[in-house]
Amino acid sequence: MPTLTELRARRETLAVQRSSGVARISYDGKTVDYRSVVEIDRAIEALDREIAAAEGRRIVRQVRVTTTKGL
Repeated sequence: MPTLTELRARRETLAVQRSSGVARISYDGKTVDYRSVVEIDRAIEALDREIAAAEGRRIVRQVRVTTTKGL
């Protein structure tokens, strides 16, 4: 299992590569090709959950739903 430092480094690498538009990421001797920004976002979210679990906390997601009865 990766350490907290390794998880944070992976997340930082993903965030930097995402902002630069690169879809190929290498770490720990592995290379991963992502097909879309959405895949990179999902990988970042997964790392956020792993980091939170390693720190002994959990991520709470809130969804706000609003509706109207027609206009």
